[in-house]
Amino acid sequence: MRKLAIYHLETLLWIARLGTFRAAAERLGTTQPAISARVREIESQLGIAVFRREGRGVVLTARGRQLVQDCEPLLAGFERALMQAGDYAGATGVVRLGAGEIAAASCLPGFVHEVERDLPGVTLEVELDLTARMLQQLLGGTSDLVFLAGPAASPGLATMPIGAVSLAWVGSAQTAARGLAEPLPLWTLPPHSPIHQTFRDELAGGRIRASSVNTCNNVRSMVEIVAGGRGAAVLPEIMVRDELADGTLVELAPRPERTIQFEAAIRSAEQDPLILELFRRAGALRIG
Repeated sequence: MRKLAIYHLETLLWIARLGTFRAAAERLGTTQPAISARVREIESQLGIAVFRREGRGVVLTARGRQLVQDCEPLLAGFERALMQAGDYAGATGVVRLGAGEIAAASCLPGFVHEVERDLPGVTLEVELDLTARMLQQLLGGTSDLVFLAGPAASPGLATMPIGAVSLAWVGSAQTAARGLAEPLPLWTLPPHSPIHQTFRDELAGGRIRASSVNTCNNVRSMVEIVAGGRGAAVLPEIMVRDELADGTLVELAPRPERTIQFEAAIRSAEQDPLILELFRRAGALRIG
């Protein structure tokens, strides 16, 4: 009979986190049959049922839940000791990052460069998305570390502030020349974006009147739309800084007083020493 190894425990913990053998296989870079075989080896060695099927997923049995609770800190401590002994230089693994457009255009490139330089064995998988979906993926275990517009309030999250960006009402020079007497087509991010709420507050204040309110989930696309003379938008200043400098866009109204705060976030229960180290490094970033 095969003895249990570190990879058995790692498999157990990832199934417990993600809820399916398939998701654990994707996370660990192996196949679903290999995951199933590891679970059989665990249960055969221990003589207990660790999981039971429920719908399309699996849930821990009572004894399986106790096993996870006992093993998770042990595995994390073992990995942390090995990484700290080598100052994390020998760290390996795939880390899944989530970021919005603003973070991707500002602090993310420097963070990626630092990881590539200091942790060459670590592979980063970066996905760009909106805040609401990034939160879902993080809490669901399919992302490890995200950079998002906050504040993000959830008992399942640990967050660290990384700065703030200001917003600006912008349009083309032609739009500005026509003046603000007539209502304009306005553009904004979808309702679940923190910027959308600022847009709504500004609209209620009457600074700019809308002939229509349109949404787009891509800031760069909105920049192109309003630069082409097709309305106005309230956008992150950092994303239109170059266009304001060269005159492609101009500011149409006073800037909103509210700034958008940004945070790095991980799961509050995270114990993977590599993720915790990257979270620590993320805390030194400054967006904007």
